[in-house]
Amino acid sequence: MSYCKQEGKDRIIFVTKEDHEAPSNAELIADDPHDPYEEQGLILPNGDINWNCPCLGGMASGPCGSQFKEAFSCFHYSKEEVKGSECIDHFRNMQECMQKYPELYPQEEDKESLDPPPQANSASDSTEDPALLQQTDVSSQTDSQTAS
Repeated sequence: MSYCKQEGKDRIIFVTKEDHEAPSNAELIADDPHDPYEEQGLILPNGDINWNCPCLGGMASGPCGSQFKEAFSCFHYSKEEVKGSECIDHFRNMQECMQKYPELYPQEEDKESLDPPPQANSASDSTEDPALLQQTDVSSQTDSQTAS
């Protein structure tokens, strides 16, 4: 015979072999959006930002958490035609803060310097135009600054 027991917030149900042979008659109930144990996504059901979402990687709670929250909130709630275009100062403040903590927020060029350089083909090295290489370096720096 099956039975139940309650331990704190958990309900433990012991079942018999006969219980498993019969089709389930369990009724599913809708998730409670106010359940503190329920995982929520980035945006809560009421439209607010879930600062505890693991998808933010702890950015909202680090030393630059307030700057991150200001920038992210500005972008999320932006109504401009180019979304977030009014948030440049907030993102600049966040970036300046992050540069003060390079051990916590490594820059793209820092990450690249940790990676071994890719193996170059010696035949192509002798034919590449140095001006073209310099132009490529400048454009990649611009791209990484724009993405930051």
